[in-house]
Amino acid sequence: MSIAFATVQQFLDAPFDTVIDVRAPSEFAEDHVPGAINLPVLSDVERAEVGTVYKQSPFLARKLGAALVARNAADHIEGPLADKEGGWQPLVYCWRGGQRSNSFAIILRQIGWRVEVVDGGYKSWRKAVIGMLHDTLLPHRFVLIDGNTGTAKTDLLQRVAARDGQVLDLEGIANHRGSIFGGMGDQPAQKGFESRLAAALARLDPARPVLVEAESSRIGELSVPPALWAAMCAAPRIEVSAELGVRARYLAEAYADLVEDAELMAARLDQLVPLQGHARVDAWREMAARGDVVELAAALMAQHYDPRYEKARARHAPEVLAHVDLGDMSVAAREDAAAGITRFMEQL
Repeated sequence: MSIAFATVQQFLDAPFDTVIDVRAPSEFAEDHVPGAINLPVLSDVERAEVGTVYKQSPFLARKLGAALVARNAADHIEGPLADKEGGWQPLVYCWRGGQRSNSFAIILRQIGWRVEVVDGGYKSWRKAVIGMLHDTLLPHRFVLIDGNTGTAKTDLLQRVAARDGQVLDLEGIANHRGSIFGGMGDQPAQKGFESRLAAALARLDPARPVLVEAESSRIGELSVPPALWAAMCAAPRIEVSAELGVRARYLAEAYADLVEDAELMAARLDQLVPLQGHARVDAWREMAARGDVVELAAALMAQHYDPRYEKARARHAPEVLAHVDLGDMSVAAREDAAAGITRFMEQL
């Protein structure tokens, strides 16, 4: 039997113990239903092999595929599924809800497990994500936390979340801090990013405001999908501020991992040459080489980031609901600011 889901919410609310993606590992790595585990019935190499044989003989390809699926299914049953009891209820999907998922489901059913297959497979999940993030207006009420570089916006967002405020952490979902200095490791694929976003949005209550950090339309290599970007551009803002020197000290601490890697820092600064020219970037590189990290942070903000933020705000002409001065940006000051923002959000 197969079960159809029309929306992201329906997928995530489905009452199954485990969601199993039986596609090849490379397919799963690009994108999958959040929370699903990968039990491939064909590896990447095996899938390519079956595809090659199929061009010569569909019958021989199905025969080869059946043997491979049976072997891999046995490994999964004896391995990851070995501790599952008789009442376990899995949901299985492949690319289209076809042979791979149904073949695995048949074997699981013979054991006695009550298994369902996703009608349309992964493609139906992707269709639901596109419908949510590309084709319709989001029902959420967003409020942006806005401020120049170094105003601890991400830190404040996390502190509001710790106080049970509703937040959407775009940088966390994208695994990137939003500038050329913001790499945090490998980013997800665009499809994977959108799946994570869709799941995060589905968990939020549209009746309550959602705090989200003001970002550009790109976070590292990823694009904010159009429905979310349109909502962010139209959203009112809470503006946070601090003096340049205070921000510089905070930024030097927040990016300590990058500062310690002189070669990486130089490479990131080189990316600014097309925007700022060789002379200015050379001066910044000299600061980095001397270890004048706070001076470098202040120069980058004053000469590069602050002017760009001002231009972006001028384009969108945002409505500012409140202003928060972060003072010395100590932990206590940030905690007080987060408490005030949380109270303010509760009144909206």
